[in-house]
Amino acid sequence: MIPRGIGKLDHACQTGRHPDADRGFDLYETPAAAVEALIRAENLPLSIWECAAGRGSIVNVLRAHGHHVIASDVNDYGFPLDFVADFLTTVLPPKGVGAIVSNPPYRFAEQFVANALDLVPRLYLLLRLAFIESQRRTDILEHRGLARIHVFRKRLPMMHRDGWDGPRASSAIPFSWFVWDRAHRGPTIVDRIGGGS
Repeated sequence: MIPRGIGKLDHACQTGRHPDADRGFDLYETPAAAVEALIRAENLPLSIWECAAGRGSIVNVLRAHGHHVIASDVNDYGFPLDFVADFLTTVLPPKGVGAIVSNPPYRFAEQFVANALDLVPRLYLLLRLAFIESQRRTDILEHRGLARIHVFRKRLPMMHRDGWDGPRASSAIPFSWFVWDRAHRGPTIVDRIGGGS
């Protein structure tokens, strides 16, 4: 027998995981403040690929700052994409891109990192801070040029799954920008940046 109230406690302690069947393509739109914070923290290249563009939240902010952004996604959400493709099976980057900036589907984040590092020299991904914790990620975290982790001083506004019509919650999950650079040698620098709520 389950003690009374344990279901409510369990729900309150969850970190926002939903069953895979409910999550579809795992589209969680990135708050503009997160992208603005990255632009302040990093010297981004002019030509960028957003390979999980969704409805264009990252693309729009980068373009507003003068970047040439190639937008793609595995699914067409109505935002004008340069092409539709499954990034995880992509073997060649668009011509001339210097980096990927993206908020990938978290359940495929490891595969995104591994494939992106084979395609572009620099990678900027918005990921849960807990991404740093994992034995199985040792190669991509310690041997593939992880240069910086920009941790938000305050939590980002809650990112709700696309199509979510349930109650709006405040963010319970800390996010950070993870920056890989093929040319980086030495330890990973962890700092704190503004941009949260």
